[in-house]
Amino acid sequence: MNETKTPKRLRGKNYYQSISKKLSKEQKITPEFEVMFSSLKLEEIIALKLELAARTINGKLYGFPIWNSTNLIVKDSLIKFALSATVSHKEAANLLGISISELKRFIKKYNINEYFDNSH
Repeated sequence: MNETKTPKRLRGKNYYQSISKKLSKEQKITPEFEVMFSSLKLEEIIALKLELAARTINGKLYGFPIWNSTNLIVKDSLIKFALSATVSHKEAANLLGISISELKRFIKKYNINEYFDNSH
């Protein structure tokens, strides 16, 4: 695959933010895993992750408010995706359909910069 690099003058704040690169660097995923993973529906991924988490604690996720936490988990994921898929905060905010100030508030609330800062 021949990737062309974006000129430095056009690189925004989130040019280097990539979930895939971060997880590859941490050796949590491989190219083969990505191929298999991409064939799953989002609903299957969430259900599988919950099943595996429950399995490690003998099926007892009691006390963890899954239903109430879903909104926060999804927003965190969407922000990470938007920052990975765009080159600037403005583009990420537009992708999400929120204002830049809202995006920055969520970035701070969910410690997104710290998440990506640990990747390079």
